[in-house]
Amino acid sequence: MSGERDEEEAAALVASAEPPQTSVSSGVASIMVGLVFLALLIGFGRWIKLNDNSFILGNISSINTGRPRNHSLANYTSPFTCSNGTSTTCPATAAPPPWRWPAAASTTPSCPDYFRYIHDDLRPWRGAGITRDAMERARKYAYFRLVVVDGRAYVETYQLAFQMRDVFTQWGILQLMRRYPGRVPDLDIMFACDDPGQVRAAEFATPSDAPPVFRYCKDKSTLDIVFPDWSFWGWPEVGIRPWTPMLAEIARENKRVPWSQREPLAFWKGNPDRYRIRHDMMKCNVSNGKEWNARLFNQDWGKARQNGLKDSSIPKQCLYRYKIYIEGNAWSVSEKYILACNSPVLFVVTPFQDIMSRGLVAGKHYWPIDRNHMCESIKFAVDWGNQHPVEAQLIGEQGSRFAREEMSMDYVYDYMLHLLTEYAKLLRYKPTVPEKAVEICTHSLACPADGQHRPCMMDSMERRSADSDPCTLPPPFTTAQAKEMADKEEELLRNIQKMEKEHAARP
Repeated sequence: MSGERDEEEAAALVASAEPPQTSVSSGVASIMVGLVFLALLIGFGRWIKLNDNSFILGNISSINTGRPRNHSLANYTSPFTCSNGTSTTCPATAAPPPWRWPAAASTTPSCPDYFRYIHDDLRPWRGAGITRDAMERARKYAYFRLVVVDGRAYVETYQLAFQMRDVFTQWGILQLMRRYPGRVPDLDIMFACDDPGQVRAAEFATPSDAPPVFRYCKDKSTLDIVFPDWSFWGWPEVGIRPWTPMLAEIARENKRVPWSQREPLAFWKGNPDRYRIRHDMMKCNVSNGKEWNARLFNQDWGKARQNGLKDSSIPKQCLYRYKIYIEGNAWSVSEKYILACNSPVLFVVTPFQDIMSRGLVAGKHYWPIDRNHMCESIKFAVDWGNQHPVEAQLIGEQGSRFAREEMSMDYVYDYMLHLLTEYAKLLRYKPTVPEKAVEICTHSLACPADGQHRPCMMDSMERRSADSDPCTLPPPFTTAQAKEMADKEEELLRNIQKMEKEHAARP
């Protein structure tokens, strides 16, 4: 399958050995750096709008307040047990009553602005709705079909996904139903577990003719519906725990190795094979006496697995002042782990969009890297950051805060609930259980799971239900707002490219 080999490296796992001791190259005149800083601040001021109340400020409303989303949780009334250890049968308990959304306006805080893209993803079907015929035409893209009827979930499998992507995606939806019992509406979705978007807008004269397909990422040319990826609930095949405990481990590592004590270089580790852009970036290692301020390592997954992944650790990647994010076959799972390190992320500009990247602000949460001149762009970013450690560290902290707070599991579940609720409103037929579908539940997936997969399921299981409403879904971006954001990002990129050229031209 096309996507099975890209984001594994995607996790960009880091060897636990200490990095080589290498000093950053000097030679950037202080007066030039001062001018660069001034010019960049001008660009930052226009992009981030630090002194006004524009919605672009941070692009994420709760970042402005510094308050993470915290649900009020009640004890879950249906505890989990495996009676015979490997039961695949779902308990015959009554489904919770359907949730009735309050008629009055919600008083819960507004969701982060990246939730607005839910409206964008569903826009093709806003007028005509989603018919059963459109759903059947989505089958050729899908790995599985998931139907919820009366609070119970059923799956019909069409093809097996790489490793356990499909199972952990289904597990995530089941945990949503445990957290919000009775609130997930009747629905019928087709889910694709490979990487690049496949539903191309150009192939459909009328957008509503496109089949609705859920997927982990998309680009501007595709109409796929973006959904959180499976690794939020763990990726046991490469030793990655669920997102919440992984965040706690990374936080401990961030505290152990403060940013100022990290190697003043840019780091990346992953699999460059089969991906031209990654192969090209490997040329940015020290070569022919040229220092690009980058330390790039090839992850040999065969050897890593033979060693029981003992020399690979997500938290141990937080040893360098700068972390590089780069796409693989499409978006990369590594994105959220890289962002959580408290190191400025040098984000190689990419056309691919996932739920996280659509909330990030260039110049605030990350530093953009020109994909056409990666070595020069990486070198300049590191030189600038080392000359301006306060500003560089702030970018790292803001990106990490976004990962911890705006992409917490509270918000991930709220995103899923809002997306599925809005999607279900578009269905022009009543979902029914497919003839070949089987019921799935926490018991049927976790009880027969092996020793590698069950710990991730236990760590990510929702043991309490929310007794409060999710955050309030904000309205879609207006055309003017979307254009303003795009224009400001282009302006920032031009500013940085201009400074890179000036920097490279100096003797």
